[in-house]
Amino acid sequence: GFHKSVLYLCCPLLLGPTLLFEKLSKGGEAPRRFYACSACRDRKDCNFFQWEDEKVSEERLKARKSENQLKRVGFTQQQQCNRFVKFASLAVHEKRFCQDCQLLLLPAEHGAHSAHSCAAVSTAQLRRPSTLLRPLENKKSYAQYLFTERSAHFLLDTVTALGYNMVLCVGTPRLHEFIKLRNLEEKQPLIKSLLLDIDYRYAQFYKQEEFCHYNMFNHHFFNGESSSAVLQAFLTESQEERVVMVADPPFGGLVKPLAHSFTLMSQTWRKLQNSDADMPMIWIFPYFFEPRILECFPSFAMLDYQVDYDNHPLYKHGKTGRKQSPVRLFTNISAKDFILPKDEGYRLCSVCERYVWSLNKHCNKCNLCPSKDGREWKHCSLCEKCVKPSWKHCTTCERCCLPEHPCSQSDETPGCFTCGSLKHKRRACPLRTQSTVFRTVQGICLGSRCMKQKTKKQPSNNNNNDKYKG
Repeated sequence: GFHKSVLYLCCPLLLGPTLLFEKLSKGGEAPRRFYACSACRDRKDCNFFQWEDEKVSEERLKARKSENQLKRVGFTQQQQCNRFVKFASLAVHEKRFCQDCQLLLLPAEHGAHSAHSCAAVSTAQLRRPSTLLRPLENKKSYAQYLFTERSAHFLLDTVTALGYNMVLCVGTPRLHEFIKLRNLEEKQPLIKSLLLDIDYRYAQFYKQEEFCHYNMFNHHFFNGESSSAVLQAFLTESQEERVVMVADPPFGGLVKPLAHSFTLMSQTWRKLQNSDADMPMIWIFPYFFEPRILECFPSFAMLDYQVDYDNHPLYKHGKTGRKQSPVRLFTNISAKDFILPKDEGYRLCSVCERYVWSLNKHCNKCNLCPSKDGREWKHCSLCEKCVKPSWKHCTTCERCCLPEHPCSQSDETPGCFTCGSLKHKRRACPLRTQSTVFRTVQGICLGSRCMKQKTKKQPSNNNNNDKYKG
């Protein structure tokens, strides 16, 4: 039965509870829901799949549970902390790191890793684990890209200037280590930070009150109540301090599950504060997800600051990357309070009273600085709004779009994809509001995915380009 099997609906990659999606088809056919991995978008990375109404035998449940147990991390977080204390006290020539196993080695373990690629570890590297660990760069699952020093320093300087002295780092390991490094300098007031990250390797370098193994797609703490208690204690301490959450999810991640997790953390903070206000947040994501983020958090605003990454082939400055990164800051903090660096090409718009990119020219007709992608946009008098410079007004479609676009009077199937009606489009569908509810049943996040009908029996767990309405 459903309620019995729900306790074991964890993917074989041990990423915590799966998400419940919904497959919608044309023609008004009844939707069918299924469970799939919360983090991996490609079935090749995680092949977990189960229809919601599928009956699972006791033998299969036991086999699934046994398989998950075999793949668990070798050391508990407490053991990792104890190992780090011992490692830090070793002589310089005894400190070794196995690059194959991504593990700090104690002297007694050197022999077992003699055939592996091992290297000496300096004190500076211990303080900057993101430079020691090999980034997980599978774009469809972990997608671990690290801030450049420029962006990390900007974020740290910004939260400090805004008066925050507690930072909840969700998927931002480099910001977390920069905070700890600045605290060592003792030149500015100390900032306390807590890192929540899906990469368990960071447990080797931080105390239990500094790191929690966490999946932001399903709000799952891998160490159970002990880790969730760490977050609770951190937010409780913020009653006397000012806290801000800075989150940098994988860009292929689904917006609705992420928003759900962030909302849960904000609700916890709000209860502890006995306040109706939301927890201050900075969500780092590409600008083209703005409509989806604002749908979840209407109070958010997108800033023009362009975030760069060291190990991303596109999202960085330089000859090997794009001239402008598409990654932006979305926040519920007033945009007027963010001072963007003028020496990097930002300017203050006196009309909008906020900093914008130099090419983001203020439009007197729209009464705003309209550019989203960093290029100078142009105003279309027919559309009565500013559009991208590469777009032209199409008299057939009665809107601006790319010159080579397919017109609305083409052979494409008209009507609503959700219910099949020819009288409206999907965004105006009356069923849309009914299927956008995101809720939790017995710890399993429920969402829905609307996708084209496939001939395969199992729909794939695809990316944000799919029509997801979780």
